Amino acid sequence: MRVRPLLAVLVGAIAVAALVGASTSATAGGACGDAMGDNGYAYAGHQATYRGHGVRATLTLLREPSVAAGHVAGWVGVGGPGQGVNGEDAWIQAGVASMPGMDPFIYAEVTHEGRDPEFVLIEQGVPVGQSHRIAVLETSARPGWWRVWIDDQAVTEPVRLRQSSGRWAPIATAESWNGGQAACNDFSFRFERVSVSYGRGGSWRPFVTGHRFLDGGYKLLDLATAPAETGVYSRNLASDSVIPYAFVAASS
Repeated sequence: MRVRPLLAVLVGAIAVAALVGASTSATAGGACGDAMGDNGYAYAGHQATYRGHGVRATLTLLREPSVAAGHVAGWVGVGGPGQGVNGEDAWIQAGVASMPGMDPFIYAEVTHEGRDPEFVLIEQGVPVGQSHRIAVLETSARPGWWRVWIDDQAVTEPVRLRQSSGRWAPIATAESWNGGQAACNDFSFRFERVSVSYGRGGSWRPFVTGHRFLDGGYKLLDLATAPAETGVYSRNLASDSVIPYAFVAASS
């Protein structure tokens, strides 16, 4: 499973810079040049064992990101390269990201088949230690229509991803892109109460890891592991009844 990179690289970077700049270095410890994967991207995270209708996590920056080039991000989402109809790229994701010289921000990104990624800036200036509940969820009324939720509030209109219902295994991961340079980016994200929805509109059970993304120079630390076949269903995005699954993804 290939993980789709964050943002529409050049176009997205310009858009974010303009938005953040209107309102509001390299590090020794980061994952650098030769540790990066294809096109300068690298990951530390998980893909769920089972296909689902949504994914959520409480996401926290554990330290201030240091981005020498490109970006870093922690996100949850579904879909990816070649995962849409007729092998087209299709996905929806949301998370916390940072770019050089900018404060961290919350974003959402949607890619429809045959179209460029659409970036949505949701909140700027996310401080270290502040937690946000981030969810990507298929709507109960219409199969194949998805929304992004932040802190239990819908922040996007429903978007249609054709033939997506029940097809994709959710992902929760950290990501770094080096901007095509031999650069070191440093980050640490905590993912808590990571859950998968087994029904449209929210039937939440603990996230069970089926595949681990772990490129060189990164680390994953489990904080709370959920049983593979047990857990309490809950339709409420804010519910505390789901058995927690939690991990830290960091550059060092």
